Amino acid sequence: MALGASHRLHDGVLAVDTMTRFALAVLALASGVYTYLGVRSLLDGSPTAIFFAAIIYSASVSVGIYAFWSYMARFFPHVIQASSRAALVGVMALGCAMIIAMSSWLNAAALAGSAALEQHLAETVQDYTADLDQAHQNALAAQSLLPDIQRTSERFARLAEDERENGALTGTTGSGSVVQLLSQMSAQLSELETGIIASRERVASLFDEGRAHLATMRTLVSAPGAVAPRSDAFSAEVVALSGVITSLEQTSIAPSVKRAAEDLSLGFIAPVADGRGADLVNRQDEVMQTIRASVAAQSQVLSNAADDILSREPVAERRFVPLSSAEAVLRYGADFIPAWAGAISIDLLPAVLVFILAVVHGAIRRQEERLPFAQRITAAELLEALEVQRALGRQGIDVEQAVQEADSEDERGREESNITSLDVSGKAPRKGPPA
Repeated sequence: MALGASHRLHDGVLAVDTMTRFALAVLALASGVYTYLGVRSLLDGSPTAIFFAAIIYSASVSVGIYAFWSYMARFFPHVIQASSRAALVGVMALGCAMIIAMSSWLNAAALAGSAALEQHLAETVQDYTADLDQAHQNALAAQSLLPDIQRTSERFARLAEDERENGALTGTTGSGSVVQLLSQMSAQLSELETGIIASRERVASLFDEGRAHLATMRTLVSAPGAVAPRSDAFSAEVVALSGVITSLEQTSIAPSVKRAAEDLSLGFIAPVADGRGADLVNRQDEVMQTIRASVAAQSQVLSNAADDILSREPVAERRFVPLSSAEAVLRYGADFIPAWAGAISIDLLPAVLVFILAVVHGAIRRQEERLPFAQRITAAELLEALEVQRALGRQGIDVEQAVQEADSEDERGREESNITSLDVSGKAPRKGPPA
């Protein structure tokens, strides 16, 4: 039964030998084709030079893969010694690493290069969207000061009107120095209010322009067709969007608010009291001192608010770096694990065939070791033995007698060994019945 199983395994190995070679050839060719597609995206130069360089490289890869796995399939299953088999396993591991380095990553670039480039463009769109939003928020931050400025300007204008009509501050009606001072402060704040409103319109215009660039970039990411021309158009949009973001950063009115707030107190010029009587002059001076204190307080509030806006983190400078398909696959490899698995499997699948052959040949050797010698000897070995017997016969040596003498010597050696073991154990040998 063992003999039949061994023969069937032998027949199976012979039957799949051609299939094994065909499979190795097909896998090596497939790896070469995808390697050609991957390496072509990395080369620069004329189309003819790129074509021949990629063909030579991919052909070298195919031949190398086929030769390597052919050697392993031929020799690994027949190596029995543990040290030799461990050495071959180390060689196989080194070869697999070299195959991955020279072919598998290019295969992955061919399989998922376009998708990886599109992901690179998509993530770039997200980054620039965040930058545009941040620049827009920084530019609009000064708009939060507009209600306070409007309220203060209206308060000064209302006080000036009350003083002119009713003498609410000095007790004397008319357009005197107090009215002039209040009108002056209201005018300065109104100018600052006008500047902030104009800045809002400029910021809105720039933000709309930036969103238009982002919309074009998103369209390029998801558009059909080759990714290379889309990437070039994408780069042009990135340059334009970067200019918009820079303009938004420079459009912020916060520095102007800071300077205007300081001018309110540092550039405060109070007119000379123009009252006809000393009592009115004193009242005007007291009111103008109160106005100075109010202006100083308002100036400090605006200055602190402008400092908070200016302390915001500016938009970091960002550069768009175009990638090749191979570089994109390496950078975003974790997102394309199926493509990497397929690319590596094409190159390393022959290792499975090698281990299958090793297991089968090991099983054949174990089954043949349990067979009698007469069933294990081959026809060639039998013919060789008969030739040796005829040669010994010509020399006058009786082979059968020599075999019988050798068997007798073996029998006597076994009996002496048994007697020696009984003497050592201290027991008398068992006597048999008399002959």
